[in-house]
Amino acid sequence: MIDLQTLVLNADYRPLSYNPLSLWSWKDAFTALFLDRVTLVANYDVEAHSPSRSLKVPSVVALKSYVALARSPAFTRYNIYLRDTFSCQYCGLRLPSGGLTFDHVVPRSRGGLSSWENVVAACSPCNLRKANRTPEEAEMPLLNEPHRPTRHELHRRQPEFDHRQYHHTWLDYLYWDSELDS
Repeated sequence: MIDLQTLVLNADYRPLSYNPLSLWSWKDAFTALFLDRVTLVANYDVEAHSPSRSLKVPSVVALKSYVALARSPAFTRYNIYLRDTFSCQYCGLRLPSGGLTFDHVVPRSRGGLSSWENVVAACSPCNLRKANRTPEEAEMPLLNEPHRPTRHELHRRQPEFDHRQYHHTWLDYLYWDSELDS
């Protein structure tokens, strides 16, 4: 029970985030329930016990107040990898996130900023080979120009969810914009 997570939905019952999912520990979900900040949507079949009560652990909660989502996604390592389809933007090698680094197209030491338009996913060998040079100087052209992605673009690139790793009570909320089977 220690590792149970609670899926957090916005007040409109859509996930707060897909990349990665917005999850709270079950203890934080209980706290939010008792403070009347969330609505209980679904439970696990597991109970938590206090000296005087037993309660089912929440698997899905929804915020009572709507949280407006940022227009553009957060500038995070994961979102950079997602934008770049988990592929090195110099050689095209596709790797899991642990095998990637990020590279400043214009090196920081030469005035390059840490921004969507100047950072790309790179494998370690390419990052080392490029070093403190621009792609042109290193003769390593970019496969795709870095850009600020939209939330929709990142959502489309999100790897397929592995149904086995999510509790069945989550599934109705993770696929709200998917095409329905006929």
